[in-house]
Amino acid sequence: MFNFFEQPWTLLGASVLVLFVVWTYRSVWDEKRRWWQLLIPIIVAATAVGLDFFVVTDLEKIHIVAKSLLKAAENEDSDAIARLIASDYKDSRHTNKAALVRRCRQEFNGPTIQVLKKKGHKVELSEARATMTASLFARLEKDSRWARQYKEVALVRIRLDLARQPEGRWLISRAEVLQVDGFPVSWGAI
Repeated sequence: MFNFFEQPWTLLGASVLVLFVVWTYRSVWDEKRRWWQLLIPIIVAATAVGLDFFVVTDLEKIHIVAKSLLKAAENEDSDAIARLIASDYKDSRHTNKAALVRRCRQEFNGPTIQVLKKKGHKVELSEARATMTASLFARLEKDSRWARQYKEVALVRIRLDLARQPEGRWLISRAEVLQVDGFPVSWGAI
């Protein structure tokens, strides 16, 4: 089922079909031709663009959180990361949000990440919970601890569990590192 709020293409295609119908109607029944009839496909197209622009769906909010997380990690901004983490955060290594933020500050103390790009993702969305599994390309700073111990470039696969907050925002409630360069890993190995 198409979600008209997430993409305008279906309604834009419908506006082209409506335009052909209006042209046909105006050419067959010349005596019923009115100037306002040409506004109908324009209104359908404007509705498509308006729905896409003004209505932010849950899926789009989740993508915004993921994009913000990548940007914050690339900029080594632990405060921005803390704003994206839910207060009830817990994963296999960190017992709470404060432990994760402390770990981020510790890791970002020196040079760490040069480039972080999302290469692919899959989102499973339910009523108030979502799971995003993403593949990331990470280029580390040459002087970073990780580049010296491992290498400068890595393909990382992570899973983010997100929860909708009472005010409607989506925040990360759990994050797990699944693979690095195709090898299974966990927070303990990092």
